[in-house]
Amino acid sequence: MGEQHQRRREALAARIAAEADAVLITHLVNVRYLTGLASSNAALLVRADGSAVLATDSRYRGTAARVCPDLELVVERPTAETLTSRAAADGVRRLGFEAHALTVARHAALAALDGDLELRPAGEPVEDLRRVKDEDELALLREACAITDRAFAALLPSLGPGRTEREVAVALDRHMVDLGAERPAFETIVASGPNGAIPHHRPGDRVLARGDLVTFDFGALHGGYHADMTRTVSLGEPAGWQRDLYDLVHRAQLAGIGAAVPGAETKDVDAAARTVIADAGHGEHFPHGLGHGVGLEIHEAPLMGYDKTGKLMDRVPITAEPGVYLDGRGGVRIEDTLVVRTSGPELLTETTKDLLVL
Repeated sequence: MGEQHQRRREALAARIAAEADAVLITHLVNVRYLTGLASSNAALLVRADGSAVLATDSRYRGTAARVCPDLELVVERPTAETLTSRAAADGVRRLGFEAHALTVARHAALAALDGDLELRPAGEPVEDLRRVKDEDELALLREACAITDRAFAALLPSLGPGRTEREVAVALDRHMVDLGAERPAFETIVASGPNGAIPHHRPGDRVLARGDLVTFDFGALHGGYHADMTRTVSLGEPAGWQRDLYDLVHRAQLAGIGAAVPGAETKDVDAAARTVIADAGHGEHFPHGLGHGVGLEIHEAPLMGYDKTGKLMDRVPITAEPGVYLDGRGGVRIEDTLVVRTSGPELLTETTKDLLVL
């Protein structure tokens, strides 16, 4: 992985060379992407020639030496300040920084350091690089999704009336960890009956009952990469309106996935699914975007919504998660993680999307 991380740093250097002599990376996810080090305190100085210095504190000295032995390592707790002073001492005059990751207070502290240094907002160059995944990243994401599928399959035999949402969520989390996940990728959602009308419902003490639609939104974290899948099941034979709602969301999701091709505008991909729902009279009941990128973070670029801009590219993993939510009655959401490919979308979550009746 060392050579891969070096290539990423060189690609970053090429992006910032015209505007800065070096860039200071303080967003911890981006430090991990560029070095392999996962920590709670680190920063990275990447110069325009591709060389780099990593700073972390003594808790991570051994891990950093093992994970990224090719990098110069500075062990100091104030990582950003240490590297900013180092940049000034090395003759850097234009230092880019991640404005979205640096607090105003910390920016003021860096600006007050000695040295003839101009701090320049650098935009989000690492996020731009992270958008398109390499095959090693996709392999990790593929396994995260496989764990997610297996965990849901392990849960289903014990699912039925009489258990609380919270109990089911804990059981699903346990299955993911037992099957190889580092941990759940985010807080698992189990929304039953009328709670299904709340897109981000937090599992509570409501007892699952026959006649409920139950929505599960969950994913496994594996190798730092986040899976994301949603399935809605029926406890007992669904009522006509429940099956109709499920079929509508399923059709909308297929339309959105079909539109997710390299070069597609993200708002057009969203529109492909949204139009299906709006034409059925439920436009106001689909309040969120169609999906988002996934990777080292659960929500990454690109974002797909009616007001979002940007284009999809080959090897970009995204979610497709339309939903319809009816206050007081319930809702349906279906979500997959997939990879945009020139040859057609590659579905990474493979659990059936036929309505499961339990």
